[in-house]
Amino acid sequence: MTELDSLVILNAISGLGPIRIKELLSYFSSAKEVLSASKKEILSLKRIPENVVKNILEFRQDEFLEKEHALIKKHDVNICVISQKQFPKNLKNIIDSPIVLYVKGTFDPVDANAVSIVGSRRASIYGISMAEKFSMQLSDFGITVVSGMARGIDSAAHRGALRAKGRTIAVLGSGIAHIYPPENKELAQSISGSGAVISEFPMTTKPLAVNFPRRNRIVSGLSLGVIVVEAAKRSGALITSDFALEQGREVFAIPGKVDMPSAQGTNNLIKQGAKLVTSVEDILEELQVDLKNARVKIIESNDQISLKELSDVEQKIFGQISSKALHLDQILEKTGLSISQISLGLLSLELKRLIKQLPGKLFVRT
Repeated sequence: MTELDSLVILNAISGLGPIRIKELLSYFSSAKEVLSASKKEILSLKRIPENVVKNILEFRQDEFLEKEHALIKKHDVNICVISQKQFPKNLKNIIDSPIVLYVKGTFDPVDANAVSIVGSRRASIYGISMAEKFSMQLSDFGITVVSGMARGIDSAAHRGALRAKGRTIAVLGSGIAHIYPPENKELAQSISGSGAVISEFPMTTKPLAVNFPRRNRIVSGLSLGVIVVEAAKRSGALITSDFALEQGREVFAIPGKVDMPSAQGTNNLIKQGAKLVTSVEDILEELQVDLKNARVKIIESNDQISLKELSDVEQKIFGQISSKALHLDQILEKTGLSISQISLGLLSLELKRLIKQLPGKLFVRT
């Protein structure tokens, strides 16, 4: 049995959450040693209850692994453990980070710039449109969109990222063999091709209510900040925002109508200090995300001004700007123009809708 298999087994044992598994791994030299330890040896740790020790000793390791490997192969899933380089950096740094992740799709270093969008399952048309809009715009800036693939706001957030051809990560409250809700199976397949569908739960785990708060800590843990779009007073999205605060993440809220029950939670978050946001720029400025490698889509338009209509200064500036964000200082260096020429030229190009300014004095073509 490999060390990876041993970690997968520990992750599946009832009563062994990430914190207890970490304690066992720090006490014993490996997961394999934990599984071969005696009752007396495990109890000597004094932090593992006797009933959980019994679960460890009586777990049917070979039977579980045989079924698990068959399902992993069937659903084209990979296992990622916390010690591996590809394990998400943001998630690795939270106290109760998962030890094992089941991954359908791939992680990418760019996922370090991730923002979560969460909200009501019973979302209004306004909420759905806001979730899609913010998700698409974040994707345009190269931000990975994270959510829980639930009905309503979560699904809208994933769809927005997919429409913008951006990266998105869905965190499940069930095993990957039990996609929930079932109508999102096609969405899950699309997400796995543009990011990843992930779970810390073994493949056959059903979508039990107790699993979703655990899922929510991963949603926030993967992200630099959480945007709450519509949430009732007792919404699961508010649990995610609580985790975000505990993890030192930023919490943003999109305001809703004061007479809408589905907006009471978000409006209360704003009262309690969450940042009210009305545009993606509000979020990027607060997070101070490095956008130097962000690539913004170039939109073809029949209404674009001919380059021959630009002044010499405008042409010189525009020639240096592309779909990759360029800092003001780089424009100064590349063009050799004065700061006053640059300022006027950039303003003129913005008014002609040929370029767009991003937070941090960065510029891209529109």
